[in-house]
Amino acid sequence: MARKRIMSDRLKEEIAKDLGFYDVVEREGWGGIKSRDAGNMVKRAIEMAQQQLAEEAKTK
Repeated sequence: MARKRIMSDRLKEEIAKDLGFYDVVEREGWGGIKSRDAGNMVKRAIEMAQQQLAEEAKTK
């Protein structure tokens, strides 16, 4: 059974650029990033999602 993607490639690229390791992704692919960088990507994605939910809650 195929896994469903949670983050789009575009979002992952945006976060990698923000965190400063997108050059590694370009050279080596996603498999070339450090586990710490991958964890920081997940942390940033969660922060972004929480912020979006908080903003949506304010408008209701």
